[in-house]
Amino acid sequence: MIVAVTGSSGLLGSAIVAALAAAGHRVAGIDAVPAPTTAIVADLRDLGDALLAFSGTEAVIHAAAIPRPTGRTAQDVFATNLTLAFNAVEAAATLGVRRFVYASSFAVLGLPFNTAPVGIRYLPVDEAHPVGPQDAYALSKWLGEETVEAATRRGAFSAVSLRLPWIQTPATFMAEVGPRRIGPDAHRDLWAYIDARDAAAAFLAALAAPVGGHLRLFLSAADTYAETPTADLVRAWPEAELRRPLAGHASVIDFAAARAALGFAPRHSWRDYGRAA
Repeated sequence: MIVAVTGSSGLLGSAIVAALAAAGHRVAGIDAVPAPTTAIVADLRDLGDALLAFSGTEAVIHAAAIPRPTGRTAQDVFATNLTLAFNAVEAAATLGVRRFVYASSFAVLGLPFNTAPVGIRYLPVDEAHPVGPQDAYALSKWLGEETVEAATRRGAFSAVSLRLPWIQTPATFMAEVGPRRIGPDAHRDLWAYIDARDAAAAFLAALAAPVGGHLRLFLSAADTYAETPTADLVRAWPEAELRRPLAGHASVIDFAAARAALGFAPRHSWRDYGRAA
């Protein structure tokens, strides 16, 4: 299959490109930044560039976005992310692409960049949990999903939106997550992360999964990023109904739907990062 991957120079995008190439797909890596994983340098804020970049491809994986609402103005984050999503969807629909896979975020729940309290109703969180974006990034991800939904509603293509927590690698984990997990705001992350290789495997599976319409799925590592047992962690959300026991360091994001639809089974844990990959 010929697959366009936007954001191919980023942490997620480069992992997706590697997974697709290893599986034998032809990959058109697309980014505004030149990189070894980028075959086409394009500004996807321009619909014409998106149409040219996607020409001849059979599927699109849209992973390009400003990844957080910090260090940029809210207007820039929102306008950039939503424009990229709209143009990627519109170009894919115009060109007759058959499958669209969107990199969404668990931030659609309202976490972790919220300023007002977010009500987590139950744990582990699954796709039935209400969304509640507050900040520009979370809102852009939710509206990106809705943009995909609109295209599938008119029959443009079938699609999968993957709601990702914090993406990590053995090289990034301790530097990025280490200070965060001992701080007072770790509960805002739901102590969630995913190894970039497991995330990439889910995107690869989403290309071929028998999906009609638009499927929205949470992903996560099987464990939390914390050293504290999950049963103790969830006390930080006293109002949340605990719907099943969470033994050991089990994730509080339920990825059972992704397992059923995509065969998703996370293989990597930060607890093994000190060992051979």
